[in-house]
Amino acid sequence: VTTFKTPEDFGSVLDKQVIGPTTENLIKSDFPVQSFEPKVHIAFRGLPGQCPRKIEVERRRRLYLTFDIAELLASEGIDSNQLIPRHHDSDSMPTIEEKKDPVFPIYLPLKIFDNDEYDCRTPEEWISLGLEPGSHERKPVPGKALLPTDDVLGHEDPKSQKLIYKWIDVGVLDYDKKTELYLVHKTHQNGLVRDEEGRRVLNGGITPEG
Repeated sequence: VTTFKTPEDFGSVLDKQVIGPTTENLIKSDFPVQSFEPKVHIAFRGLPGQCPRKIEVERRRRLYLTFDIAELLASEGIDSNQLIPRHHDSDSMPTIEEKKDPVFPIYLPLKIFDNDEYDCRTPEEWISLGLEPGSHERKPVPGKALLPTDDVLGHEDPKSQKLIYKWIDVGVLDYDKKTELYLVHKTHQNGLVRDEEGRRVLNGGITPEG
């Protein structure tokens, strides 16, 4: 009997039989689905007539996706490239008589102005969003980071005048309690978090070999 013999390219046969739109997420991503869900303070079981929790989560998720931190700062007249302190160049500093702004260069790091009183999650909760149910592998969490476009010079001299800082899509890998800093990895063009060999970065980048 050969009628029920499965063809070798069975996947391509199924792809041709797709009829109408699908609710399946066709976008490949290295981030867990739950890492994009906002935190809402709504009961899991609501009274009749109240907005269900899942609908409110989806509404806020779509709303937050429309926001861009670079555009929000630019609308307030803030240049993101000027937020990082640089080495002082006394020869090019304008004088008070020239009436150029700013007269004094930026020298205070952003960490001084950091305030986590209104954060909806602790750092540990943010990192735990990378854990999927039933899996021991912790995936990266999506985020935005103000990083230099030149990685080599950025590591050698983060305060170089030649560097250009931009808000870049990253995957948050880990958090250090002592330094209160996050370990992030720039995403590829397709939004994936991969190492130099094209492998997914899991568990904060720690390999099985340690």
